[in-house]
Amino acid sequence: MTATITPSPTLTTLTTLPPPSARVALKSPTGRGLLDGAWWPRSRDLAAELPALSAELDPLWGRITRVAVNPMLWPVVPRSVAVHGHVLKIGWFTPELDPHKLLLLSYGSGRWDLLVIPPETDEASARRLMSAACDPDGPPLTATDLIAAETARDATVGDRPQSPQESWEYEGGATSTHSVRTAAGW
Repeated sequence: MTATITPSPTLTTLTTLPPPSARVALKSPTGRGLLDGAWWPRSRDLAAELPALSAELDPLWGRITRVAVNPMLWPVVPRSVAVHGHVLKIGWFTPELDPHKLLLLSYGSGRWDLLVIPPETDEASARRLMSAACDPDGPPLTATDLIAAETARDATVGDRPQSPQESWEYEGGATSTHSVRTAAGW
């Protein structure tokens, strides 16, 4: 007896999607301030997020060779990550580096500081933070100051008068998927 197995068409036609591009905004080269731009990663997994960031920045700034982070917001900080044919060495500095900042070094090309927007941030807040980090005329705020200002803004928006529907949902009338964001809720 002979059995013939034909592959399922769904298995043979699957294609791998390219990884999503990094959500990054950069200040113009003539811009001044404490930050050179902002990065909004999709997760807190540096090994998964850094290849897309490197792919965006390497053509603009030269090959990024080193990254420094504060481990406060990253559950795992690998020593290195392989990206596009080279290795990014990763260091971490607790008291010396702002927790909401990523420091990037390119051999012979320079240093850049990016605001790291927490992945859980809603899109409107992330856009405001990216714009603030790239504002050439904005006040010289640290990464944590920008995050704190946005959090305070969100808290004051929550203090505005609510519609009857919003009040109903806020007081428990909504489905269990509704969540209330607090000022400390990252």
